Amino acid sequence: MITRRTLIAFAALAAALGLSTAPAHAEEPFKVGFIYVGPVGDAGWTYAHDQGRLALEKSLGAKVKTTYVESVPEGADAERVIRKLAADGNKLIFTTSFGYMNPTEKVAKAFPGTTFLHATGFKTGKNLGVYETRLYEGAYLLGVVAGKMTKTKTLGVVASFPIPEVIRNINAFTLGAQSVNPAVKTKVIWVNSWYDPAKERQAAETLIAQGVDVLNQNTDSPATLQVAQEKGVYAFGWDSDMSKFAPKAHLTASTNNWGDYYIETTKAVMAKTWKSGEVRGGLQEGMVKMSPLNPVVPPDAAKAFEEKKALISTGKFKPFQGPIKDQSGAVKVAAGSEVALKDLLSMNFYVQGVEGSIPK
Repeated sequence: MITRRTLIAFAALAAALGLSTAPAHAEEPFKVGFIYVGPVGDAGWTYAHDQGRLALEKSLGAKVKTTYVESVPEGADAERVIRKLAADGNKLIFTTSFGYMNPTEKVAKAFPGTTFLHATGFKTGKNLGVYETRLYEGAYLLGVVAGKMTKTKTLGVVASFPIPEVIRNINAFTLGAQSVNPAVKTKVIWVNSWYDPAKERQAAETLIAQGVDVLNQNTDSPATLQVAQEKGVYAFGWDSDMSKFAPKAHLTASTNNWGDYYIETTKAVMAKTWKSGEVRGGLQEGMVKMSPLNPVVPPDAAKAFEEKKALISTGKFKPFQGPIKDQSGAVKVAAGSEVALKDLLSMNFYVQGVEGSIPK
């Protein structure tokens, strides 16, 4: 039997030899923070980002500890939350909405030992990078299906904010539709929110009343799809597969796959090999994925969709290659050319066929 006196003697001997009798501590996990503009929910933009966070946890296990804060408004609240994530010891912070750009840049300067990655922005720094998906590639493919499915030749988009990334998606959707149905026109209603099911529902109802029979969206809830199913028209999921909310109306979805990016970026920051810059991935890189086509999509539409998806995925076709005209008929992209990256990132015009004007 080991007595208390024996234990005391052993401790004294260990101390004399410079040994520690304290249990060894496991290495502290690398802390990663996420800030979301909407609720995690079970569909849409924020849901897709959180699926990426969960993939990161699954891949790296006990090596990482992730934290997220959801439904954070863009503005002063965002800066406060980002700053707290940094102060709490998160050494890598992903800020996942365009309106977080300036707060992220400001906090990054105050925490030079922390790496910040901002989604869909354009400002970079020594410890600040940007990332986004070329979701307009998916929007183009949705347009191909819409152009084949519409009977009224009138499409609709429930749009969030009039910023370049949303305008790109509206234009790509329209161009995709016109590639198979040149007479198509697109109506747009802006709801000035990323997530507001009531406003999204109202906008969808208004568009259908105006003759729209295929709807797309750049918002985060499935409300547009649910209205489509109630009214007997078609629609698409956005950012994630939303088919479970409206299985009859949901034709397919353009989805974001963030998991691989979050895993590889975290590994690079942990290994101190990360370098500031811009990452923009699409179908070719697997950052944009299309969900399965609804069986109601006829064979000719499915064939056009698959053919164009293959061309985009291999880099043989770009959604914004000319000729492209704006609403006035002026040539914006000449035949044989494509829109330069800087012009994509600042796109502020509607292509021919989109009705109305861009809000100021």
